[in-house]
Formats: sequence, C-alpha cells, structure tokens
Amino acid sequence: MDRAGWDYPPGGFRVSDADRDRALSELSAAFQAGRITADEFEQRSGQALRSRTGEELTSLLADLPVAPAPAPRTTGLERAHRVLATRVAIGASAAAAFVFTLAAVTAALSQGPSLQQQEILRETMVRQGLPVPPGFPSSPGFDWAGTVTPAAIAVLLVMLIVYLRVRLARADRP
Repeated sequence: MDRAGWDYPPGGFRVSDADRDRALSELSAAFQAGRITADEFEQRSGQALRSRTGEELTSLLADLPVAPAPAPRTTGLERAHRVLATRVAIGASAAAAFVFTLAAVTAALSQGPSLQQQEILRETMVRQGLPVPPGFPSSPGFDWAGTVTPAAIAVLLVMLIVYLRVRLARADRP
C-alpha cells in the first residue's frame, strides 16, 4: 500500500503534524484538479487529521497520483540580499563607467604638453644628468590607446548596468 513518492513513515510508524499537513495539501491539490469531490475532500481531510500512522495516511491517498514536489522558494531575506547586492554592483559600475569615460574624454581632448612644459622637462632632465633623446618629448598627437581603452571599458560597464537592471526588473515581477 505504501507508494514511493508519498514518503510517509512506513506501516504502523506514527506520523507527525507536518506529515498530516502534507497529506492535506495533497488532498487539496487533488480536489482542485477535480480528482475528488467536495464531499470526498471533507471526509478524507477529517481522516487525515485523525491519522496516527503512515499506513493510514497512505491509504487516504492510494488512489491519487503523487503530486510533484514544489520547487524550493527563496526566502524574503535571501531575495533582499540579492537585490541589495545587485544595486551595489550597479552603483559601483556606474561610478567606474563615469571615471573611465572621463579618462577617455580627457585623453581625446589632450593636446600633449605645451612648448613651455616641454622646455621645463628638457631642462629638468639636463639638470638631473639624464640624457635627452632627440625629439623628446615627442610631438603631440592623438592618443589612441589612452582614448579607446577606457572608452571600451566604459561601454562594457554600461552594458553590465543594463543587464543588471533588466535582471532586477525581472526579479521584481511576481
């Protein structure tokens, strides 16, 4: 009579209140699915509440299919921690994206050292006894690496922010 899947104590072993509650849930699911009538539900529910052994509970459910176990649900506290962690990651990513964007813009607009700064640099090197290579400092030009690298990182961070916002919005839906 004991069917695998019900997982109640076998034979004459005593059942707990949790076992009785689980049996009531199974009966309720069967009633909602139309497998038993309202009268059968009332009668079997009363018997489930009075049951003392696993055999008694199993006999109440013997003619019903075993319902699949519900998926484990996360607690509200776990969800709150995940939401907070996601928001912190969004904020940190936004701050980093701002810094990298600022670095890329600064590098793109920079014209290099002025002539006066170049002369000061040469004089300092000579005073320190360092050799001054010809054409030092090099002529100013567009700093591709200094512009594109932080810009690419900023774009990736913005993409991360969008992904996290979408994920957070989906988590808010019931």
